[in-house]
Amino acid sequence: MSFESIPDPAALAAPAAAEQRAAIALSERNALRRLVRCLFAEGVLDHRALLFAPNGRTAWLPLWEQRALVHFERLWAAPADTFVNQGGISVLMPGQDPRPIETAGQLIDLLRPGFDFTPTDEGVAALKADVANSVGNDAQARIHREAWNAALGQSIRHSGSAGLVDYLRRNGSTRRAAMLLDQWGSLEGHPFYPTWKAKPHLDAAQVAALSPEFGARVPVRIAALRADMAYMERMPHVSSLHDYFATEFPTLWAPWKAGLRSRGLNETQWLPLPLHAWHLENFVKQQYASEIEAGLLITEGPEVATAPTMSFRTMLPDTPDTAPFIKLPVALWLTSEQRSLQAKSIHMGPRISHVIQRILAAEGGFEGRLEIFAEEVAFHYRNAVTQEDAPGRYLSVAFRQSTRAFERRDGLLPVPVAALLTQAPLTHRPLITELIERSGQRASADAVESFFRCYARVVTQPVIAIYMLYGIGLEAHQQNTSVLFDANGEPKGLLIRDFGDGRTYAPLLNERGLTLQPYVHKGILPTVFTDDIEPVRTFVIDACFVCHLHEVALLLTDEYGLAPTRLWEILREETTAAFDAVASRTTSQAFWLAERDAFLVQPWPTRSVLRMHLQRYADYRLQHLLPNPMATAST
Repeated sequence: MSFESIPDPAALAAPAAAEQRAAIALSERNALRRLVRCLFAEGVLDHRALLFAPNGRTAWLPLWEQRALVHFERLWAAPADTFVNQGGISVLMPGQDPRPIETAGQLIDLLRPGFDFTPTDEGVAALKADVANSVGNDAQARIHREAWNAALGQSIRHSGSAGLVDYLRRNGSTRRAAMLLDQWGSLEGHPFYPTWKAKPHLDAAQVAALSPEFGARVPVRIAALRADMAYMERMPHVSSLHDYFATEFPTLWAPWKAGLRSRGLNETQWLPLPLHAWHLENFVKQQYASEIEAGLLITEGPEVATAPTMSFRTMLPDTPDTAPFIKLPVALWLTSEQRSLQAKSIHMGPRISHVIQRILAAEGGFEGRLEIFAEEVAFHYRNAVTQEDAPGRYLSVAFRQSTRAFERRDGLLPVPVAALLTQAPLTHRPLITELIERSGQRASADAVESFFRCYARVVTQPVIAIYMLYGIGLEAHQQNTSVLFDANGEPKGLLIRDFGDGRTYAPLLNERGLTLQPYVHKGILPTVFTDDIEPVRTFVIDACFVCHLHEVALLLTDEYGLAPTRLWEILREETTAAFDAVASRTTSQAFWLAERDAFLVQPWPTRSVLRMHLQRYADYRLQHLLPNPMATAST
């Protein structure tokens, strides 16, 4: 398998008007679906006001003050206050024909008087603008996706493969297969974000050139930062950044070193600092002009072609095949925030990676079900005189190990969770169905339930174990998590990445003889907690259960027409089993009971993304509670 099978956006002919209109219409429906879900889940609108028809999928929302009804042609009231709009939306007013609602902006204007708070005009205008930008980018990506899927489909058919997963197994390395899936699976984005593809400071050509959903290749410049102007964090096995870089990037190390020597400089006094191409030209050269003028930062250097992953700013070099991921800051507003790489992430990534590797060694990988992409070394700019961390958040880097995860001998293929939920090239059904239906026949309800039980076990067992025994919260959502599948399509383990913002409850870690030095800075939310485990628990529930397992259960229930609560019943059983598996090793039965109740019975906390956006992110910590679908399934 080669990256060359990805159509180049620049080489594609301009889409026909009809194709463009169809893509925009599909993206508008996508935006409406996300908006409806957020409005009801976050309680911005009271879902109890919905009036459902006896068939259960047609609903009306009265707007009493406007003397109107909003008609949802097909609205699925799924578990956990998840309202999925799958049809048209229209507004009915006395003496008027039904008026279709075709854009998210129209729906926001219509429903705004009924919100449970009064957003500012600026907040509403910003939301509408970001949604419109997201819709345009989404439509552009979907047009590209048609060509990409057509090219993949042709290759799959010519090879005689059963589907995309089978094709990737037969052709090329695990690394290249995983990278293609990471980019190909990045189309839909976070399930709750109404602005999932918003990139307001990029034009259409830049979006295509820089974004993973287009299979982009982005040059990364290897600049040089004076070593005494940096803070560095390393895992114990990394004795020297220079030795590390020379080993991992041999074709870059030689020209980088030669470039410094040509200036009469000693390379041991400098650090190789990768810079994203857009970030370099549009931010670094302006914002760090004084550092460049003073000779602290040299922006000339060799370049390497990289593939942006789902996170947009974590890059995987095309070569060499063992090169680590490079996580970078990019001063762009993407979805909900500007993508800096703060000192907290630089300090904590390698520290947590080291602790988790020690835990995995002691626990046998939790029956071989958990692996990580370790963040081996990271550094950020810190002026030697001022000793302030904040200026370094846009001049920083973290190197994330890839060889151990990709150079496999066990036949397991890592598939990002987001890719599992993406429509496959041949069938136009979610990729996960290829793994369930290995026989080529549509799976029965029993087969789907059996697959989901195995999947839920593989996810919950290690995530609950490392949380309950060590206080480590894994951010196991769709982007950070790959599931390891064997040749029979059975899930066998998890491969987790991104630990810079991971959360830890220190008392549990200390009980096991381990310590984790926290990063402490005024105004920065801590990630190591000592008084209360709640922030860590919320982190795990939101990422793993709300954004991951709940989404897989939703998709499979709808795709196969399963009994409404059956998969959440299975999830409850497997989560119960995960807690039972660690019961004898927890030091406090009261703690075990309380945590079990929080996961299985109590409402699930999750981020109030829509509300935060309307309030212009004045508070990044807003949350709401969702009814626990495992508790409601049990009744």
